[in-house]
Amino acid sequence: MQPSSVQNTVTQGQLLLLAISFLTRVPVPLNFTVTGAHLNQASRYFALVGLLLGVLLALLYSIFQLLLPPSISVLLMMAVGLLLTGAFHEDGWADVWDGFGGGWQVEQKLAIMKDSRLGTYGAAALFIILLVKFQSLLFLSGSLLNVLSAIVIGQCLSRAIATSLIFSMNYVSADATAKVKPLAMHLSVTSLAILLLTAGFVLSCLIVFGVLLWQTAIVMIVVLLILRQLLIYWFKQQLGGYTGDCLGAAQQLSEVTIYLTLVSLL
Repeated sequence: MQPSSVQNTVTQGQLLLLAISFLTRVPVPLNFTVTGAHLNQASRYFALVGLLLGVLLALLYSIFQLLLPPSISVLLMMAVGLLLTGAFHEDGWADVWDGFGGGWQVEQKLAIMKDSRLGTYGAAALFIILLVKFQSLLFLSGSLLNVLSAIVIGQCLSRAIATSLIFSMNYVSADATAKVKPLAMHLSVTSLAILLLTAGFVLSCLIVFGVLLWQTAIVMIVVLLILRQLLIYWFKQQLGGYTGDCLGAAQQLSEVTIYLTLVSLL
């Protein structure tokens, strides 16, 4: 089945549920047989899933900070985020550093990245990125609006950037029969537009309601576009394309970049 024919058999609501099921551990009813073509179409809603996660985590932080110090509130919010997503993207981040750091040839890197064991490079990278997230959000917690908007923007835009890489790069794998995680491997122009519109909607709402300065939004967009190009260059240099782990790493690095940009500007 071609990606363009999916909409004839599956509704957009079902595709959104599939996106939620793919990116989170939240149980949702999927009353249809999922195919790769369905997942390709569902990827258009990955940024929207990020928005939903961001709103939920921001709400939880708002509740935590009423009873607990900011540092504990941030830690608890991050822990809930890991539980909701099953550390899906964090796993990709660690695998990328293990593979890129421990392998010399593309085949070696791919083999290491598929290994379920955590290596030194991956463990160090995971510790650092979680610590940077914590410190950044703790700094932003000096203003409740700043930290809440950062959580929402970070969750949404990071997934938009990571998913958009599918549009610009080729998928690579050690072999065609390798057992790998399900993965969207095609992103249509329509799906890319929906991703970008979702991200734009979030930023526009925050600007309209006075939570985010338009100058800050422009700087953030420029920084993320530069980061996107660097990620494409990095993955092509290392593998000649992307894997699911690369997309997870891209999401993590984009999320941290968003927090650091806000820390530097707010």
